[in-house]
Amino acid sequence: MSETPSNTLQYRFDGPEEAPVLILGPSLGTTWHMWDRQIPELVKQWRIFRFDLPGHGGAPAHPAGSVADLAGRLLATLDAVGVQRFGYAGCALGGAIGAELALRHPERLASLALIAASPRFGTADEFRQRGVIVRTNGLDPIARTSPERWFTTGFVAAQPAITEWAVQMVRTTDPGCYISACESLASFDVRGELARVGVPTLVLVGSDDQVTGPAEARTLVAGIPDARLAVVPGASHLVPVEQPAAVTDLLVRHFSTAWQPAYDSATGQMAIPAAPVKPVLAAPQPTAPIAEIAPPVVQPEARDGRPDQYGAGMKVRREVLGDAHVDRALAEADEFSGDFQDFVTRYAWGEIWNRPGLDRRSRSCVTLTALVAGGHLDELAFHTRAALRNGLTPVEIKEVLLQAAVYCGVPAANSAFKVAQQVIREETTPEE
Repeated sequence: MSETPSNTLQYRFDGPEEAPVLILGPSLGTTWHMWDRQIPELVKQWRIFRFDLPGHGGAPAHPAGSVADLAGRLLATLDAVGVQRFGYAGCALGGAIGAELALRHPERLASLALIAASPRFGTADEFRQRGVIVRTNGLDPIARTSPERWFTTGFVAAQPAITEWAVQMVRTTDPGCYISACESLASFDVRGELARVGVPTLVLVGSDDQVTGPAEARTLVAGIPDARLAVVPGASHLVPVEQPAAVTDLLVRHFSTAWQPAYDSATGQMAIPAAPVKPVLAAPQPTAPIAEIAPPVVQPEARDGRPDQYGAGMKVRREVLGDAHVDRALAEADEFSGDFQDFVTRYAWGEIWNRPGLDRRSRSCVTLTALVAGGHLDELAFHTRAALRNGLTPVEIKEVLLQAAVYCGVPAANSAFKVAQQVIREETTPEE
């Protein structure tokens, strides 16, 4: 166990001090105990380093805003205990951290296993919506639905104690840190960078995973030059918990045979063996096409020597309003309205919403007030959704509208309350 400053992570070691270090990274809403059943076998060859995400498992609640931030905190923790080179296996969000390490700090990584992982986890809207639900209702709705996302129905029925343990892991997580972790996954997208992962990689997935399933796993394998696929039958998303023996065996086989040699400090080079043939380690599966990797987004060139704001504006517009809204607006644009959509993206979102002088919460407060004053109820609806995504609670939105009632008029605020009330009900009611 460890004392944990804000720039590091809570951690523990298991296994012999002289052995090479193997790190096990947890998924969102879990603790290092998700790996308990792998430890007895893994410590026979490795010194196991496990860590908790911020606010998980009793770890200090220092929220991290991105996967890169989490990877940086992990490296700072490892530096503090003198670990320079290591193997890494991570599940879901833990897998995203592993991919980040492989892309940004390849000199530290000897071998990699990505479990229940993806180069992009669903859509940004899905994770921001989850953040809205937690901010409004707490973690109980997420905790109650975790078993159906994490395990097969047969496992839930047969293992009620483990299922309840999983629910309690989520319930005891700090809500603010959970929301920040959702934001980290919302912004994570390495689809265009997979070819730069230069470390031997095992991609492991449960055959019944409905969160990041075999299609996402095949995308990783197709993009990473030296990657192998392992499909574990009869397992869902939290496959190390549901099928511990199979996962342990696959990890032992991978890290025993695919440990990349260290850099030579004198030459800055290392010998890289030829990439092996990519076998499927699981039982033969029906033939399925490899998922295509989306090409990198090509941003428009600068005009008249000025920085082009379209790419930056589109990023902010999607983060604030959501992919579904923006996609719908762009799909409805034609030759007549296309220039207006371009103008809004560059000017409103690329220049004004992107200025550093106000944070997004403040900009949402100003925008809601202005829309009430102008009577723009259609835009008030989607900017109420945006305000929730930007971190305003329903109580804070209510206060903004009450303030607007004083200065913009009661009739205008009356209409605004009706619109906002409906949006808040839709956005903050957990799915059954």
